[in-house]
Amino acid sequence: MDKNLKEVAKLFFKLGSIAFGGPAAHIAMMEEEVVEKRKWMSPQHFLDLVGATNLIPGPNSTEMTMHCGHERAGWKGLILAGTCFVFPAVVITMVFAWLYQQYGQLPQVEPFIYGIKSAVIAIIIGAVYRLGKKALKNIELGILGALTLVACLLGLHEILALFACGLLGLVWHFLQSSKNNLNSFTSLFLLQVTVSASTLKILWTFFKVGALLYGSGYVLFAYLDAELVNTGLLTRQALIDAVAVGQFTPGPVLSTATFIGWQLGGFWGAVAASVGIFLPSFIFVALLNPIIPKMRKSKTIAAFLDAVNIAAVAVIVAVCVEMGKDTLTDWRTIVIAVLSMIAVFAFKKINSAFVVIGGALLGYLLTFI
Repeated sequence: MDKNLKEVAKLFFKLGSIAFGGPAAHIAMMEEEVVEKRKWMSPQHFLDLVGATNLIPGPNSTEMTMHCGHERAGWKGLILAGTCFVFPAVVITMVFAWLYQQYGQLPQVEPFIYGIKSAVIAIIIGAVYRLGKKALKNIELGILGALTLVACLLGLHEILALFACGLLGLVWHFLQSSKNNLNSFTSLFLLQVTVSASTLKILWTFFKVGALLYGSGYVLFAYLDAELVNTGLLTRQALIDAVAVGQFTPGPVLSTATFIGWQLGGFWGAVAASVGIFLPSFIFVALLNPIIPKMRKSKTIAAFLDAVNIAAVAVIVAVCVEMGKDTLTDWRTIVIAVLSMIAVFAFKKINSAFVVIGGALLGYLLTFI
C-alpha cells in the first residue's frame, strides 16, 4: 500500500476509535490532526471544506474524513478515510447489537460517557478558537457570524442558518462589486454490494435516509421513526436504544443504522444498513471535492463560502452551548470540563485522544465521590 494511503488509514481508524461527542467534536479532532499537526491542507481550505460539507446531506464529520483523505491520497484516500473512520463504530455497534438481541439490554457505560461529554466540550472550544481566527476576516463576517449564532440559539435550523448567512454574504459582495462565474467538473464513483432480497430492502431504506439526511446525525431519529416504527418494522424502544448506542460509541452517530440493521436482518442486515446509510456521503463528497478549489477562485462564490464558513463556526459554537447546558449539570462535570480546557490550551501539543481518555477516567472515578 502507498505510504500516503497507509497514513490516511492509520489516522482515520484511530479517530474512528476515539472520536466521541458528535460531529462538532469529530471535526475539532480532525482539524488538530490534519491541519495543525500534519499540514495536509491550509486552515482556509479546511474551513472551505467544513462550510461546503454543511450544505450537503449526510453526516458532516464522516464527509470531512473523506475530503481529508482525498487531499492526502486522491480518490483512493477518499474511500479509505471514510471506510476506516466508520469501521470501528460499525464493529463496536454490531457487538452491542448482538448483546442486545441476546440479553435485551445494553451494558452500563454511563459513568465513562459522563466524563467524556465534558472533555469533548473543551476539544470543541479549542477548535472553534483556531477555526474562528481564520474565518473572521473582517467586521462584516463577524456580524454575520454573530447573527447566525443568535439565530441557531433561538431555534433556527442550522441548514437554514448556513444558507441565509451565505446569501447575506453574497448580497454584501454584490453591494461592493460583482463579477466572475464558475465552471466546474465533477467525478463520480459507485460502490456495489451483492445481497439477498431481504437485505436489499434494508439497504434501500437506509440509502434513502442517508441521501436525505440534512444536519447532524441526531435528525436520524425522526427519519427512522417514520420509515421503521410507523410501518411496524421496529419498536420505538428498540429505536431509542439504537440511537443511544450510536451516541455512546465512538465515530459517527449514524452507526445507529448498524444496530437497527442487525435487529432487522442479523449480520448481513447490519452490513446492508451500514452501507446504505453511508454510501450517499461517498457519492456526494466525490462530486463536491473537485469543485471547491474552483469555487474559491471565483470572487462571487468565495464571498458565499466566507459567509458559510463563519456561519459553520457559529453553528459549532451553538452546538457547544447546547451541549454545555445539557452536560455541565453539577460540580463533577464542571471540574472535568475545566481540567480538559487547561489541557487543550496549556498543552497545545497534547493529542485529543488523551483528553477523551482522561475525561472518561475522571468521569468514572468522580461518580464514587
